[in-house]
Amino acid sequence: MDLVEIAANANPPVCKIMDFGKFVYEKKKREKEAKKKQHTVQIKELRFRPHTDDHDFEFKMRHARKFLEEGNKVKAMVQFRGRDIVYSDQGHELLTRFAEALSDLGKIESPPKLEGKRMNMLIAPGK
Repeated sequence: MDLVEIAANANPPVCKIMDFGKFVYEKKKREKEAKKKQHTVQIKELRFRPHTDDHDFEFKMRHARKFLEEGNKVKAMVQFRGRDIVYSDQGHELLTRFAEALSDLGKIESPPKLEGKRMNMLIAPGK
């Protein structure tokens, strides 16, 4: 048995007689159980092109719905290759249409913005 100081700032200081090794073991065990139950948010990425067809758009939107229902964030990205950068307005329109379709499940965390040859948008799950 060990004499363990519980509250050092109290007047007088509070001490307790206990098995310190067992106390440390149980504390680690409680922390491990708490860590098991927490959910980590992942970012799932969906890639589009400026000329993405309606069927492909719907297919990727269903995946995004599933990701948002699981509690993950969705990063939608339009990739411009070669001279596709001329169609940046179509990419912006595609991402806004995507955000409107998912507005019931999530909210826009960062609006569509062009970074180099990619236009990114991040959607977080709603409560």
